[in-house]
Amino acid sequence: MDIEDLQLNPEELRFRDQVRQFYERNLTDEFRRAAQLTTWTFAEFEYGRRWQHILHQHGWGAPLWPVEYGGAGWSPRQILIWELEKARAQPPEVMRMGRDYAAPCIMKFGTQEHKNFFLPRILSGEDWWAQGYSEPEVGSDLAALRLAAESDGDSYVLNGSKIWTTFAHHANRIFLLARTARSERKQHGITFLLVDMKSEGIEVKPIINLAGEHDFNQVFFTNVRVPKDRRLGEENDGWAVARYLLLFEHGVGIIRSAAELRRRANWVRNLARQESDGHGDRLLADSDFAQQIAELEIAVEAAEFAADQLLLTSKPNQSPGSAAELLNIRIRELDQSLTELAVEAIGYYALPDQREARRVVTEAALVGPSHALMPMPIFLAQRGATIAGGTPDIHRNNLAKKLLD
Repeated sequence: MDIEDLQLNPEELRFRDQVRQFYERNLTDEFRRAAQLTTWTFAEFEYGRRWQHILHQHGWGAPLWPVEYGGAGWSPRQILIWELEKARAQPPEVMRMGRDYAAPCIMKFGTQEHKNFFLPRILSGEDWWAQGYSEPEVGSDLAALRLAAESDGDSYVLNGSKIWTTFAHHANRIFLLARTARSERKQHGITFLLVDMKSEGIEVKPIINLAGEHDFNQVFFTNVRVPKDRRLGEENDGWAVARYLLLFEHGVGIIRSAAELRRRANWVRNLARQESDGHGDRLLADSDFAQQIAELEIAVEAAEFAADQLLLTSKPNQSPGSAAELLNIRIRELDQSLTELAVEAIGYYALPDQREARRVVTEAALVGPSHALMPMPIFLAQRGATIAGGTPDIHRNNLAKKLLD
């Protein structure tokens, strides 16, 4: 859906204009380039950090939070306008594990001390969080995790590791699941902890992705002491917190992803307008290629409609539920299909490794036209969407249980 497709009343038009004016004043060419060069999820960290500061200064650091914690108190229609205008403006994507995942859990399960300390720091961008869920050989079967947290007085002592921790090399905090007890039911005995990344005994090692970029890490914990007052929820009952968080990861983020799908589809169509079919015409004139784009655009429109309905019927700071999980599967499939078509469109320009040219500030020379720089790295990075945040198989299992009983 495009913003022009909405029938806005005068109040909503004023809000739309307010959002547009904000982007016009604050979204510099440098910020735009940082967004355009994003291959995975987040822009270069420094640009995301600066953008969060600007949002916070404007009072929009976490607009979907409850008003009492700093949220904007927007209506569902205003949230929809915000998401559509964001997709239209393309600001740099902020590292949001703290704002969108940890914060709702702190609001629901945290003590007043947790809320008073952590939430303002997340809002301002003083704290940046990583997510410590997956472990080597423990991915989608999250309840099989083995990171040990042994009780020692008023602390837990952590030993083990977490893997695929996005942007852990930039984070100063990490929320994680640890094993505090063994039982026949593996979901029992898991505890949810809020950990300072500067704690003695933590080591972060990079994992370089297919596109040659450092987004992921493995984090090692060796006799790391975590105060017990940094536990969220009850000891051995962290699975309840984890499930609540996953509803946000699989829900709110999907609504945002759906808003980006249209931009991705438009991007592929523009590539086809600029590339030749090898016979003197634009690639878009090729009937087979044009049909592939059209079929994907129809599917994108259906996903947009479903996401819009989901957003309009969801309450702020509440998970949109199982319907979002169904949409999650579809959006990932469509996004990967679109990136495949983008690589097909640029042909042999997909071959050169141009990672140095993909920096926001760079002196590296381009090989080929500028529009051919990003399709291949985006294609490579988005292969990870097949397993990130839970595989499609896990989502389908969840749907079978929750929707089909």
